[in-house]
Amino acid sequence: MTRRAATVLLTCLWLLPPVAAQSDRARHIDELISAYHQLDQFHGSALVAEKGQVILKKGCGLANREFGIPNAPDTKFRLGSITKQFTATLVLQLVEQGKLRLDGKIGDYLPECPKKVGERITIHQLLNHTSGIPSYTGFPGFADKLSRDPLTPLELARMYWEKELEFEPGSRYAYNNSGYHLLGVLIEKITGHPYAKALQERILTPLGMKDTGYDDYNTILPRRASGYRPVLDGYLNAAYLDMSLPYSAGALYSTVEDLHVWDQALYSDKLLAPKSKDLMFQPGMNNYGYGWIIDQAAIPGLDRKVPRIAHGGGINGFNTLLTRLPEERRLIVLLSNTPGRARLGEVNDGIMAILHGQKAQPPKQSIAQVLYPVIQAEGVQAAAARYRKLKAEQPERLDFRERELNTLGYALMTEAKKVKEAVEIFKLNVEAYPKSSNVHDSLGEAYARDGQKALAIQHCEKALALDPKNANAAKRLEKLRQE
Repeated sequence: MTRRAATVLLTCLWLLPPVAAQSDRARHIDELISAYHQLDQFHGSALVAEKGQVILKKGCGLANREFGIPNAPDTKFRLGSITKQFTATLVLQLVEQGKLRLDGKIGDYLPECPKKVGERITIHQLLNHTSGIPSYTGFPGFADKLSRDPLTPLELARMYWEKELEFEPGSRYAYNNSGYHLLGVLIEKITGHPYAKALQERILTPLGMKDTGYDDYNTILPRRASGYRPVLDGYLNAAYLDMSLPYSAGALYSTVEDLHVWDQALYSDKLLAPKSKDLMFQPGMNNYGYGWIIDQAAIPGLDRKVPRIAHGGGINGFNTLLTRLPEERRLIVLLSNTPGRARLGEVNDGIMAILHGQKAQPPKQSIAQVLYPVIQAEGVQAAAARYRKLKAEQPERLDFRERELNTLGYALMTEAKKVKEAVEIFKLNVEAYPKSSNVHDSLGEAYARDGQKALAIQHCEKALALDPKNANAAKRLEKLRQE
């Protein structure tokens, strides 16, 4: 053997995963991820680990569609709300140092905060989404009017803390980006450093997470994935978002490999004392701790539930999911740059099943992907006939869930401006799911856009009869009656 051949062989051997990773489970996980990719339901990077050992890592699809650059395990993705667990860790570090109290009020540290907020809300309530502060990402027109404009943390904070609270602090749970944004403001005030620098010095540098950081559009970032949004016949670039807005609630980027480093650090005392981690992973209302959801996962075929610590994220052009199974120190990381079509929850469930010796449910092609070409070529009535035929003859092969037709209907109505075709698709969904408030609400909206007021009112009323808490239907009905 020549020296060069020997070197190539040794390099290839070094790149191979350990023998334990070359098991049937790893192969089945690989096949599952590939199957979702083939159906256009996963484009991104994935990593699965067990007891600290990576058993699979891979990329699927393209990090950049314009240049044909593939996703890989070292591709950097925006994390969205996975950022919150890093913010929670910074807060708990400050608690350990005596610089912050969980039962302390916001006003104790930020005297500029209005008293109606600062004197009523604790740090604990910000961490577990029970503060009652309105979430700024839910403000009307946020995506259209605000998302492109940079704001300082205090400028944005003033937009939400000046508003009335939505409920008495501590009385309810409501997932809230404002709360975690405000925690970033507190971190900056107490440390005297920008959030990004505090994060770098207190977490990323100590752990050697060189491929993780606070994202900035202006920075030249090697191996950064571009974000995309699905349209009826492919993908478009995701809408621009100034990263000063997600801030400490959602502005980080990372790789699947760095998130494995993060996972392993949480089993040690490198970042937090055991008492602090107990607080972080203590489920509160809606099973939310501090930056994590803590629950028990049911796995089909398994006679017990599995403890799970997880969090997902969604931000323009990206969606993410990080799942820790602490009982056997298992980790699943899924990072995608094509939200909308990605089925991260289903991929994750399938991987959990395989890890526990069960068979994963295979992915199904969306019925919407089948029907859209029919609508283009033969019209919407032909598509409706095809839907009924396929559902009767092949119910197990395709995904006929109500969300599939609903997604198609909205794409036709808003993207293609084909309102009458959207009406027919929503009618088909009502036919399939007559007891769903959501599908009647969608049909009511389509009728309203088509100028059929009486039918719009009828279906909004039906939506409310099926679900009196359907706020969208109630708001639309009120508007229709005033016109």
